[in-house]
Amino acid sequence: MATKSGSAFRTIGELAEELGLPQHILRYWETRFPQLRPLQRAGNRRYYRPDDVALAKRIDRLLNHEGYTIKGVQKLLAEKAADEQKVAPNPVALPLAELKRIRNLLAEALEQDAA
Repeated sequence: MATKSGSAFRTIGELAEELGLPQHILRYWETRFPQLRPLQRAGNRRYYRPDDVALAKRIDRLLNHEGYTIKGVQKLLAEKAADEQKVAPNPVALPLAELKRIRNLLAEALEQDAA
């Protein structure tokens, strides 16, 4: 089978083969890990995005190579999500007065440039 690029979507069969797991394991993981949500198209065909593939590989590593339990992996993923929310800056809208000031500066610059 030809190797797909890292940005290509993978079917459940392709991902299962890549991980060396049966497809039913991936379907089971979808019920246990809400973060693992592949796109589902007609006939419930699953298409795993690159982020889904990375997550499935991480789950596989933790469960099958590092000895974590399902609950242990769920806890790790939940903690990671909580940490990302703490670290991720909340986009703060600029006050209207500041936006107007910036708009005026840009308008002046355009007028000077046109002159």
